[in-house]
Amino acid sequence: MPVIRILPHAELCPQGDEIEAPAGTSICEALVENGIAIEHACEMSAACTTCHVVVKQGFNSLGELDEIEEDLLDKAWGLTPTSRLSCQAMLSNEDVTIEIPKYTINHARENH
Repeated sequence: MPVIRILPHAELCPQGDEIEAPAGTSICEALVENGIAIEHACEMSAACTTCHVVVKQGFNSLGELDEIEEDLLDKAWGLTPTSRLSCQAMLSNEDVTIEIPKYTINHARENH
């Protein structure tokens, strides 16, 4: 099973973590199932950017981005060339290392 290494995040995972998840699982599903409460305001339907992560290692193992994900990522805070929506990034058999950005754009939570 591939390992997801999560870099430290002050609120969600202060010490960082390593979790295992079966290939074919989205990064977002794996995080939530292992007690890391990453935001996913659209319930993992690729309709927002709250589950944005930066893939530090293993980016190419996650498959290609589709047009919907690319368009949404343009709105994500802290966008990088290795940004993905964790609800759309499916694990293969390779390990990945991710960083959860410090901020997210969540209009519902911000009362906009």
